[in-house]
Amino acid sequence: MALGVDGVQVGVWTHPSVPTGCTVVLPPAGTVGGSSVRGGAPGSRETPALSPTGSVTVCHAVLLTGGSAFGLAAADGVMAWCEERGRGFELPTATVPIVGAGVVFDLRAKDQPRPDAAAGRAACDAATEDDPPMGSVGVGAGCVVGKTAGRDWATKGGQGWAVARAGSVSVGALMAVNAVGDVLDESGAVLAGDRAPADAARFPATPFSELGGWGGAAASANTVIGCVVTNATLRKDEVCRVADLAHSGIARSVRPAHTSADGDLLFALATGAIEGSVDLVADLAAAAVAAAVRAAVRAATPIPGVPVDPRAGGGAVSRR
Repeated sequence: MALGVDGVQVGVWTHPSVPTGCTVVLPPAGTVGGSSVRGGAPGSRETPALSPTGSVTVCHAVLLTGGSAFGLAAADGVMAWCEERGRGFELPTATVPIVGAGVVFDLRAKDQPRPDAAAGRAACDAATEDDPPMGSVGVGAGCVVGKTAGRDWATKGGQGWAVARAGSVSVGALMAVNAVGDVLDESGAVLAGDRAPADAARFPATPFSELGGWGGAAASANTVIGCVVTNATLRKDEVCRVADLAHSGIARSVRPAHTSADGDLLFALATGAIEGSVDLVADLAAAAVAAAVRAAVRAATPIPGVPVDPRAGGGAVSRR
């Protein structure tokens, strides 16, 4: 019961020597999918098809990956894996899986390896219904947060998940946290953020061009992406509404959120096991997203040049 929903599997692949990776969510057959983009710099696949105006209803997998736009190649491996197992739309000449994908920018060198088709396939091979790992693994391996005073002052982000429930309705969220902004705790205090002095210049009061480490296109190299899953029965338009309203969880836990320099993107999946209202699912989704964002930094471990914020405490946590 990965992410608190029966039949959902999550698989994680982490590069053995470089901080990058990918994470895949594999829902049961017939799962309805939707998407919502609020950030200004998204990198994605199948979001138009899974949008409210798209004709696609069923989603066969969701991939969250590092490697920026290059990492979308990992979705090819997920598609091939699904096709081989008959997961997809059965057409006369092919089985075509719908794989929603979103990317984070974690490239720290021009020659850094990026997740590819083999990585996406490996994540699928590793998928189980067990609780997935959190922190600096999978898509969260190279994530960093707290870049409002400049990229050189960042602290470690990561991958996190959480589940919110009301009666028999369950909503899980899996998040990759690579935001420009700081991550806030439940009281609104900074949980993980920049390490710059309190009087340092910061975005948005100061333009990125005047802050360290933000040269060229680097001002678009951030994002919070994720996948929300529920066991409720929802129509396609309702699933898209859940994806959209679940962004409230990002706004609760990240400041500033949804900036022009972030590619904030959420996918939503509804397995249809039980009855549930769209408003209840959306409310639970926002809570799960906020908790998953915080779990990501609480479980993070450092990478070269990027420490863990001591306010996050460090160490893995349970958000079940």
